[in-house]
Amino acid sequence: GARGERAVHLAVTAFLVRDLAMAGEVEPIDARIDRDEMEIDDLAVHMLALRQPMADDLRFIATALKFVTDLERIGDEAVNVSERVREVAVARAIPPHPQLATMSHTAQAMLRESLDAFVDRDAARAERVLLRDDEVDGLYGETLRAVFGWMRDHPEEIPVGQAVLSVAKYLERVADHATNLAEHVVFMVRGDDVR
Repeated sequence: GARGERAVHLAVTAFLVRDLAMAGEVEPIDARIDRDEMEIDDLAVHMLALRQPMADDLRFIATALKFVTDLERIGDEAVNVSERVREVAVARAIPPHPQLATMSHTAQAMLRESLDAFVDRDAARAERVLLRDDEVDGLYGETLRAVFGWMRDHPEEIPVGQAVLSVAKYLERVADHATNLAEHVVFMVRGDDVR
């Protein structure tokens, strides 16, 4: 989880400051997240087979299996963001994108809160995360409108406009995965499926 947070933070910061070297730090983190997912999957399957957990323990393991999938996908989204740095690094102009920083901050906060809710087994905290997804979706919509308008006025800069749109979508997906994590926590703690 901490690696996912770090990867998203590095990728978005690299994009906003147009730093190719910083963007290059993201892929090794994602590779480690991928290995973590496989190790945790193996451990969970081993525990299911040998320990035959019941009730709370079974829900914990089922949640962990789902959790690592969303965390792995968050790492992938961070890599996607870092790959867009190349376009903005060489662009003469970039569309206004003040919502990206706010989207990033909110999505990262949602991720952090979901992880803390998991560690603390705090369903109420996880439910608060669920309420923030609409906030990110609204910022995503604002970004789309602003960038499409800018691209109409700057047709020669369409590729960099597309890069900004892509990053906005990747951040929206990070928030969706953080929401999934929060839903998994509610299931783990209460046994309620709130998807």
